[in-house]
Amino acid sequence: MVDFVGQLTTSARTTRVDVDLGAGLRRLDWLLMLAVGALVGYGLWAIAGITRFDLPGDPHHDVIRQAIAAGLGAVAFVIAVLLPPSLLERSWRFLYVGTIGMMVFVYAVAETVRGSKRWLVIGPFQFQPSEFGKTLFVLAVAGFLAERSRRIGSMRTVLTAVGLGAVPMALVFIQPDLGTAMVYGAALLAVLFVAGTRWLHLGLLAATAALLVVSVLWLLPAAGVQVLKPYQAKRITGFTHRSSDPSGATYNITQSLTAVGSGGTTGRGVTGASQTRLDYLPEHATDFVFASFAEQRGFLGVSVLLLLYLLVVWRGLRIITLADDLFSATVAGGIVFAFLFQIFVNVGMTMGVAPVTGIPLPFVTVGGSSMVANLLAVGVLQSIHARGRPAPWR
Repeated sequence: MVDFVGQLTTSARTTRVDVDLGAGLRRLDWLLMLAVGALVGYGLWAIAGITRFDLPGDPHHDVIRQAIAAGLGAVAFVIAVLLPPSLLERSWRFLYVGTIGMMVFVYAVAETVRGSKRWLVIGPFQFQPSEFGKTLFVLAVAGFLAERSRRIGSMRTVLTAVGLGAVPMALVFIQPDLGTAMVYGAALLAVLFVAGTRWLHLGLLAATAALLVVSVLWLLPAAGVQVLKPYQAKRITGFTHRSSDPSGATYNITQSLTAVGSGGTTGRGVTGASQTRLDYLPEHATDFVFASFAEQRGFLGVSVLLLLYLLVVWRGLRIITLADDLFSATVAGGIVFAFLFQIFVNVGMTMGVAPVTGIPLPFVTVGGSSMVANLLAVGVLQSIHARGRPAPWR
């Protein structure tokens, strides 16, 4: 194991940290660093074009804020790299309580914005705790499973882990934020899988999840119990019946498909992308940023973006295989799968193959919390890689 910064002593054990900064830097996954750096730069270039006409007189407003968020994310990245996974593993209870505390706090004090209580306003910035909760959630549940690694085959252990995960998922769901709650669910599934949960238990959990979805979408509404907000229900019905209300419930997806299709091979450019420039496509810098980028830069532009995502996912999966212990492997699996899930759902909803849920596109969607949280997650991956087993090949 690579030592990083000094020596942290507790009554139970000692965490070794390397004082040789040069050795630590050599153990980082520099191909992953290159891919993430390219994604951040590519995303800033995309946002510069997508938001150029959003604020008259200040065409660089959003891209400057996004760049500031990237700078803050770089700080979070460095901190995450310096923290050894063993320290995070022992602190899983603190991380879990902190995650729950953030969710409760935002629900109690945040102002309602467009029907949701997700953001805390800090000066000129909006802070979304649920974005950071994605990584903290994974660290907490992985810590619990690692602590009970000898009992991972027990249904009681699995149900306890699911119960731990259900609390923050429920708190996010009632904000309401269905998309982020889905990301938490995907991360929980990945954590359980990588930790070694039995296939029978995973099958039972999948069947229970399917029954829950059917109940929320059909059985409970038929009995007069509405679980989803009206706009959420319209998004689901709009996905299954896209041509039912093209000027109402399905307006967003109709405009998104138009934007994606009109981009062609090389795109229409910033000024020629009328769906984005004239604001026909709602939320073109957030939920539907992929559609806006496809309109402006075409198939070639989005292909580069998707290839960069593929490179990040590949290096992340590789880190799972090099992890030095169960906790590190489980954390890496949860982070990588949550990252992949967000990409799939966001891109899918812009093309009509997934319901509109408001999940951000990593490193591209305008939003400081998303940018900082994603760079924090990459920092955790790099910390695991630096302290993992030496790779037989690069």
